[in-house]
Amino acid sequence: MNQVYLFAVGANLCFALGSQVYTLFSRKVGAAWMNLFKAFVAFVLFGITITLIGGWNSVQPMYIGLLILSGFIGLGIGDVFLLRSFTEMGPGRTLMLFGFQPLILGTIGYVIFNQQVDFEKFWAITFFILCILTFSIEAFRRDRHWQVKGILMAFGGMLLDATGIIFTRLSFDNNPELTPLEGNFYRCFGGILVFIIWNMFKPMNFSGTFKKLTKKEKWLAIGGSILGTYLSLGLYLMALQKAHLASLSGIAITGTIFSSAFECIIDRKWPSKYLIIAFVFFLLGMRILIF
Repeated sequence: MNQVYLFAVGANLCFALGSQVYTLFSRKVGAAWMNLFKAFVAFVLFGITITLIGGWNSVQPMYIGLLILSGFIGLGIGDVFLLRSFTEMGPGRTLMLFGFQPLILGTIGYVIFNQQVDFEKFWAITFFILCILTFSIEAFRRDRHWQVKGILMAFGGMLLDATGIIFTRLSFDNNPELTPLEGNFYRCFGGILVFIIWNMFKPMNFSGTFKKLTKKEKWLAIGGSILGTYLSLGLYLMALQKAHLASLSGIAITGTIFSSAFECIIDRKWPSKYLIIAFVFFLLGMRILIF
């Protein structure tokens, strides 16, 4: 496998582990607080890493602004939707719905970056829709509702994340000296900026909430943020610099597998028959995308 895609698999593994922590704290203290915390931890670590190892490069101000906007949209607003979907549906089910993202990114990559795309692969949408129907039936039989809220949250997060990816790729293509570390630093700042504005209208008590956590919970939140944001973003942007957008997004299959497996291990229960059925539909859809 190309080294670029190994970076992507590593990013998905780190995010799958981090997503379990995000789900726990999103349910405990709220998705907004968890999102700000992980962005803040990654922002500090990227800044330290660049200063000690990489050094700062000259980047055109317009593209610094584009990276900040990318983080504002994807890491800030988009991840709030994503974490709320985690609390509603669980990480594994949420990430299955990201199967639509390769199709969206493939189309945008075709229009903006002149990347090749096979439009026959859009037949995969049929299987991803079957995934959604399976989750809705599962939720209706269990809770007497169709899981519409969780599904819409997942789609909102996916679309905003895809938008952020496009802005990030544009910045890399126009600034050859820009490193993934610097790109992530600016993107994390954009993510934090969302909550600076948020706090003006709805105070979050960021430090107070952290102080109320037990020592174990504090280290768990920090560790999850390092894995799911700092390491995951670092590896992902190393892949994003050169990878074909649709192919890179298609490797999200590994993130779904990892997240579903970790979710079952943490909950100490076998996957439901609906999750297995949805996973089969997901694999069939991804087979059309990848092969």
